[in-house]
Formats: sequence, C-alpha cells, structure tokens
Amino acid sequence: MGKTYDRIEGRLKEFIEAQPVFFTATAPLAADGHVNVSPKGRSGTWRVLDERRVAYLDFGGSHAETISHLRENGRITLMWCAFEGPPNVVRVHGTGEPVFRDDPRFAELVAGFGEADGPGLRAVVVVTAKLISDTCGFAVPLMDYRGDRTLHVEHFARRSDEEFAAYCAGKRYNEVSIDGLPALPLPLPPR
Repeated sequence: MGKTYDRIEGRLKEFIEAQPVFFTATAPLAADGHVNVSPKGRSGTWRVLDERRVAYLDFGGSHAETISHLRENGRITLMWCAFEGPPNVVRVHGTGEPVFRDDPRFAELVAGFGEADGPGLRAVVVVTAKLISDTCGFAVPLMDYRGDRTLHVEHFARRSDEEFAAYCAGKRYNEVSIDGLPALPLPLPPR
C-alpha cells in the first residue's frame, strides 16, 4: 500500500541519498509531444536540499529533453527504486527548474555537491515537491550494484570548457528538443 508524505526527511531522505540511480520523467504540453524518461547515476550527483526540495547535476549529452520540458512547463517526476535490500519505490512529483551556469545561484548550488562536480556540467536542476510518495516495489528486481561507469566523466574530462561548449552547440537536440522546444540556452556560458 502506498503512502504519501509532507516532507523528505528521515528514512525517505536516507533512501534517496543511498540509491545509485534514479529516473526523471517529463513531458511537453503538446498532446503529440514526446514523453521523456532519463536515468541519472553518477555518484553524489543528487541530494536533498531541504524537506521539500531535491537537486541534481545535469551533465552534457546528445539531448536536453528534460531541460526543454522544464523550461516550457516545469513538470517533473523523480523516481528511486530499491534494487537491493527491502523493496521500495520513492517518487517526488513536482516542479523543476534548471539553474544554468550564468545564474547567480549556480556556484552555491554546485558547491553543495563537492567532488561530484565535474567536466561537462550544464546546469543544476532543482525540484520542488508537490507530492512525495512511496510504494512497495515488490515487482522491482534484485540487482547488485557493481560501481559507477566512468566513461561519461572520462569523455568530458578530455575536453576543455570551450570544447564542451562547442560540443553542446554541435548537438542537434541540445538547443532545441525533439519537439522543437527551447532547451539549453546557447552559447553555453563559461564556468
């Protein structure tokens, strides 16, 4: 039986921060738009800011669908699943805001992630919860976590910040989404 909560604290906070992966889900307003689900997984790249807000680091890639949907309508759901230990699924339904490199809040938000900050960082996504819930997770398979993949970090570590900005500008779905919505504001400001 699922439960809802007013705050992210105690057991929920510990659960969220202990998971090695979570998923984001967003969608445009258009009925024929594409729903987007993205896995997020680099260690230390998400954290609970307070009892109603969580944040995660948004690193570069070939698309920026989540950012485009947040810029259009702000709707987002985050989901964490227990792949080890007792079964559990936690969801945070809310509104998200991408905080970009040229935003005065960016540096302070990034500093809170410590060593998880790294090359290829585009934004910090801050999510304010409207609904917090958990469910049993009985159907989620048991899987063993072996460690982070290092390919993403290594790939972007070989690029200067200027080369990363050029990479973002050169990817078709970074400036606009697959539905034609504004996504990553370009040119990417330097760090």
